[in-house]
Amino acid sequence: MLQVRWLGRVGFRESLDVQRRLWAHSADNYLLLLEHHHVFTAGPSADQANLLVDPGEVGADCVRIDRGGDFTYHGPGQLVGYPILTLPGRRGGGLAETAAYVCDLEQVLIDALADLGLPGCGRFRGYPGVWLDLEGTPRKIAAIGVRLSRGRTMHGFALNVDTDLSWFERIIPCGIRDFRPTSLRAEGVVATMREVSDAVVRRSAERWGKAGCERADVAWRHRPSDLSAFSRGLGPGPQSGPVEVSPPRSRARLAEAGIDGGLHLGERKPSWLRAGMDLNDGYLRLRRVMRQHELVTVCEEAGCPNIFECWGAGTATFMLNGERCTRACGFCLVDTRQPAPLDPGEPRRVADAVTEMGLDHAVVTAVARDDLPDGGATAFAETIAAIRDRSPGTTVEVLVPDFGGDASSLQTVLDASPDILNHNIETVARLQRAVRPSAGYARSLALLARSASAGHVTKSGIIVGMGERDAEVDLTLSDLAAVGVSIVTIGQYLRPTSHHIPVARWVPPESFERWREAGTALGINHVESSPLTRSSYHAAESAAAVELSSRARPVPA
Repeated sequence: MLQVRWLGRVGFRESLDVQRRLWAHSADNYLLLLEHHHVFTAGPSADQANLLVDPGEVGADCVRIDRGGDFTYHGPGQLVGYPILTLPGRRGGGLAETAAYVCDLEQVLIDALADLGLPGCGRFRGYPGVWLDLEGTPRKIAAIGVRLSRGRTMHGFALNVDTDLSWFERIIPCGIRDFRPTSLRAEGVVATMREVSDAVVRRSAERWGKAGCERADVAWRHRPSDLSAFSRGLGPGPQSGPVEVSPPRSRARLAEAGIDGGLHLGERKPSWLRAGMDLNDGYLRLRRVMRQHELVTVCEEAGCPNIFECWGAGTATFMLNGERCTRACGFCLVDTRQPAPLDPGEPRRVADAVTEMGLDHAVVTAVARDDLPDGGATAFAETIAAIRDRSPGTTVEVLVPDFGGDASSLQTVLDASPDILNHNIETVARLQRAVRPSAGYARSLALLARSASAGHVTKSGIIVGMGERDAEVDLTLSDLAAVGVSIVTIGQYLRPTSHHIPVARWVPPESFERWREAGTALGINHVESSPLTRSSYHAAESAAAVELSSRARPVPA
């Protein structure tokens, strides 16, 4: 089965880390399709003299990678494809095998370009890639650079669709001085990125998808507002009232994702979603501890329906870096006003509360703090260290934001050796822009892949009932399994206010049970799946169900 994913515009290093994890960890065949921000890439033997500018001065990144070839350029208007395939009968990575695979990849593009109305494309002897006008002045329309090892492929192709070709003047493309690149648009073929992707997918499925092809796409439009916050109005919105309250930008995003008005906010929940109020002794005791230490919990800030059960059992999720988030995801109740300055005593107070509560397993999360240079990562590291100092026997789970894709911020957290690293992908690929426009599907997969590759027990969560289809949840589970996620939570979305995205459907309990079985069959160690499941629901039980890493912990001073 060929798994095809259109990922939109993705940072090069993020896509590289996803590739590497899929190549090393998964047996599935993938074709990742995307655009990149401006970046120059080069193989290990590339001639530095072929880079004619300082990348930073022109607003580009520069990365040396483990593929063949010299310097090339990737950027907007260029379809980049990364096939991660196990090639039948090819166990090595010798020159003959690599040449045969490159030939296959070239043919896929040649056939796709013919389908798009650009006949006459072909191979130019001695120059890998796809070329035009071989009898006249050859022009290169697609570059190819691959890696083949142990029968498994990485890297791939870059097809110029509507690329700004002036960027190639900043390098000697692929070390070739005599011939210049071209694009579909420069050759008079006007086609959208989606039309080009569709043509490439059809031809790829013919060659590598004999067992079938499954596809998931993020939103197709890319514009600066895609990374702006979900607009919910000036306040949290009423708890009841008419559905049509969301601002125009929010409605447009929902419509583009295929989400209609959904269920009326006042519609009665089915019986399996009704969590009663239980002011039990454990709940009251834990609330007293939280107030005593002036701590914030996501349980309260996000309006979790399980708060009485979890607090009654002595478990809670501590929230760092204040109670105000710099993002405003369409499903979340957390305050989105201007964040307050950090409280340096917060990590110590969390550790004191963990000790006073006698927790065997502590869960720590935080609001997104895009206003901070490290995205708030340091507070996670300091809190882990403080808990280990005060309560060495407590296992620590952190539920982190994406840190804007910054790998060094994530590494700050990983270096503190949490027992579980949790980051929620939240929803299926198609709904990402509508549900959490300041984040990204590929970015979340990259974070999870980085965590798993570093040897950490890695966890993620999905919310359902926001307009996704069951089959799309299945594909998201496949992606989480493929990058090495060990624990997954799946729960029903409950609309907090009329300013949040609508509930599209009430998902029945039997669907959650099927996803639990499907996730387990995919190799995910533990799937906590039920209508009222949240990221930290039964966190201690989930941790106990997974064999935690045996890596050494810091020894308290």
